[in-house]
Formats: sequence, C-alpha cells, structure tokens
Amino acid sequence: MDNGTADGASDGDSAHTDDAPCVSGYAEDPAGPYAGGPWRNYFLILLDRIPTPIAVCRAHGEVLIANPAMAAQWGAAPGQLRGRNLLDLFEPRAKAQLDRLSEALRLGRRSRYPVEVRWQDGSDGSVREGELTIDPVGDPSVRPPALLALLRVSETAPPPTPRGSASPVEARILALAAGGATTASIGTALGLTVDGVNYHLTRLARRWRVQGRTALVARAYVLGVLSADSWPPAPA
Repeated sequence: MDNGTADGASDGDSAHTDDAPCVSGYAEDPAGPYAGGPWRNYFLILLDRIPTPIAVCRAHGEVLIANPAMAAQWGAAPGQLRGRNLLDLFEPRAKAQLDRLSEALRLGRRSRYPVEVRWQDGSDGSVREGELTIDPVGDPSVRPPALLALLRVSETAPPPTPRGSASPVEARILALAAGGATTASIGTALGLTVDGVNYHLTRLARRWRVQGRTALVARAYVLGVLSADSWPPAPA
C-alpha cells in the first residue's frame, strides 16, 4: 500500500450506488467475485451489517467502499470515506510493515499482512490504536489487486472505579473490623479513641443503610471498598 496522494472525499450519502472505478481497464467493483447481478447487492448488504470495521481500497490505499462500522471510527457516513486514503486516516506504527506489504503486492503475493496503526477517533477526539489486516482480493490475474482492510480496535478500558465511597481512615477501620479486631484494638492501631472508631462506623452504617458490624463489612466487600482477594483484609 503505497503512500499515494488521496483524492477528495466524494459527496453523496452512500458509496454503494456509484460506478466502480477502473484500474488498468479492470472494473474494480468492491463486490469482487460477487459483482454480477443480485450478488453485488447481497455483498453490500452483508458488508453493511458486519460489526467489524471493513474497507475495500485500491493498492495505493484509496478507499473504494467502507462499511458503517469503519466510517463510525471517523464519525462519518460510509460514503464520505470514499476517495480518501487509508494512510491519511490511519498512522502506521512501523514503516517496515508497509514496506513489506508494498513489496508483496509488487511480487504478486496474496498473503495476509497485519499493520499496527493509530488514529484519532472522530467522535470524541481520543487517540486509538489497533491493527489493520490487509488481504489482496479479486481476480488473481489483476495486478495490482484490490485490498480488503479489516480493523481490529484495541480496547484500552480504564480501570474500574470503586463502587462505594469511603475515606482512607474508614477503609482501614473496615479492614481491621473484617479481620476480627475489636473497637479498642482498632483505635489503638489507628490512633483513635473508641468513640472516634464508633463515630466512623456509625457514619458508614447510615451512608450505606445497614445495621451491625457484620453487615457493614459485607457491604464494604460488595461495594469494592475492601479487596476481595487479600488476607489479612485490606482496602481495595
């Protein structure tokens, strides 16, 4: 996939109804072997319904067609990506991967080539990462072939936030209570009076609407305030 100059994005609501562009006299229909008759429509309907981001492009990267899942990565309608270049949309992390793909296309090889990429999400502006899997498709006698690009998005979900609220002192009191410590020993360990420990426990019981120390400790585990896999008990 050479870093060629991208054509401007075409106007229109969909790329599905436009005439297929030609390369070296070959009608480069994105439906490939299903271009004839009703099979073309079936192919395009299926492409629209696949949740995986997919684009069909020319060898130099110009997008012929993109399904809604791919267009959604840019906050665009599918037809708005037609004529754009994949290299304008995605930034490869390693140029060597592109060089290997370009050489393979030049030699007529038809293997699958992964390219690690990053891009700016069109909906929220965040930088995302993933992998484009590039497959040469179409008639083997046609060179260069069209390319089928499938995007696998790397999900970098943030760590889960605690589901309950407790101050550091309250969490330490709960951890000691879960381990069987008495109110007096909790106060000694934390430099609090017995009344001070009871004050914090009473506030927690009212906040979480429970009664009794056993229920309070159980609630702390359910809310994620105490670590579920630690012994002696410890704050999460």
